Amino acid sequence: MTKKAIIIDDERLARAELRRLLAEFPEIEIVDEASNVDEALDKIDSLQPDLIFLDINMPGKSGFDLLQELDKSPMVIFTTAYDEYAVKAFEVNALDYVVKPIEPKRLADTIHKVNEAFKKETVAIQESAKKGLLNENDQVFVKDGERCWFVRLGDIRLIESVGNYAKVYFGSYKPLILKSLNALEERLDEKVFFRANRKHIVNLRMVEKVEPYFNGGLQLELKGGDKVEISRRQTIRFKEMMSF
Repeated sequence: MTKKAIIIDDERLARAELRRLLAEFPEIEIVDEASNVDEALDKIDSLQPDLIFLDINMPGKSGFDLLQELDKSPMVIFTTAYDEYAVKAFEVNALDYVVKPIEPKRLADTIHKVNEAFKKETVAIQESAKKGLLNENDQVFVKDGERCWFVRLGDIRLIESVGNYAKVYFGSYKPLILKSLNALEERLDEKVFFRANRKHIVNLRMVEKVEPYFNGGLQLELKGGDKVEISRRQTIRFKEMMSF
């Protein structure tokens, strides 16, 4: 299956070289390019790529700034001339981190990772679709290591993305489960469970306070004291959902 990709880099020659190298991989379709974060945001919104090849150091906003402004991030491959950002790159759930100049073999390893990751994600979403949408009164089984819980879905106040896992908040517990946020979102009622930003899904029934936040966003305070920022883009949707 072909994956749509956008190359985001402020250097035209770097974009051209990566496009040339990616021509060897017919499963990757380059649908557009962007030279800065604002341009990239518009193109990601309109084209909905599966994958982005993202430079870090760009004029104005960085690649990390871009990810902070996205609600649902495509799969991310960082392509950069610097190796000191690798740890931070994986903290924001990047699939890979490739240092320029990019070698063909290194890129081949990356595309193999992409293909494997998409296979797993596709299987997870298909399985979720077969199981159907969950109701907030449904009981769900949560297992973390040797500990197990049988939890009413409506008692879960927050779900947080942590790498390939999701941290599930209920009561005083925060177990990790091996599920992506996207796969979980497919099974949750969007009227109850709201995608606040790229890393968090909140239970709207658990919201106790809503406050203005930076850059035109909002901050939610949940029962239990957890605070979650709603991104600027999702703030518009949140206001539409919650208004008369």
